Amino acid sequence: MSWGRTNIINFGGGKSQLASPESYISKEQTVETFSSKLLQEAVEEFSKLPGIGKKTALRLVLHMLRQDEDAVKRFSNSLVQLHENVIYCESCHNISDSPLCAICSSHRRDSGTICVVEDIRDVIAIENTGQYHGLYHVLGGIISPMDGIGPADLTIEALEDRAKASQDIQEVILALSTTMEGDTTNFYLYKRLKGLNIKISVIARGIAIGDELEYADEVTLGRSIIHRTAYDKTTTG
Repeated sequence: MSWGRTNIINFGGGKSQLASPESYISKEQTVETFSSKLLQEAVEEFSKLPGIGKKTALRLVLHMLRQDEDAVKRFSNSLVQLHENVIYCESCHNISDSPLCAICSSHRRDSGTICVVEDIRDVIAIENTGQYHGLYHVLGGIISPMDGIGPADLTIEALEDRAKASQDIQEVILALSTTMEGDTTNFYLYKRLKGLNIKISVIARGIAIGDELEYADEVTLGRSIIHRTAYDKTTTG
């Protein structure tokens, strides 16, 4: 859509009506125009974020312009600090402020159980259920040949080393999305861990097939964890 430009269409010789450019002109044919190069650059940067189009980016930029200088500086500084100082937990690979995250360093957590998830969004989703009190292991993704992601691109080896090194670990819960890629990753992890004399379970299928874990409601996700089943009972592989 091109802001600041309106097109007129005449329908059957009747009264002319106003129509937006996107109604009949493809995006490739339109050129977005801005009154300020600084505004344009800010919109372009915001629109690079996932799920943010140019119109939403413009609204966000205009919102920031209406804020006082201190608020804008706090916002920008928080992003810079995040990028420069955030680290990954050396044990579970979750995003952390210290070498060992708050979950791994807590004595209140059950160190005998590890819940394997795709990324930090799944950790947050499971923590919000209040039904799980063990530790986590963040893979950093799932196996997806179509996207060029293989086992070596994930923290699978670190998980295996962690399971071998600790005498406390009694169960590994596979809590990945119920997609084809998630199931493939579950199967690969089962093959890697099944010889370690550790119970390997998978969350119950209260999560609909094809659903991402982070979008499940807290009650459903909580029940799926509580009613988890042994992995070898869910497959004939």
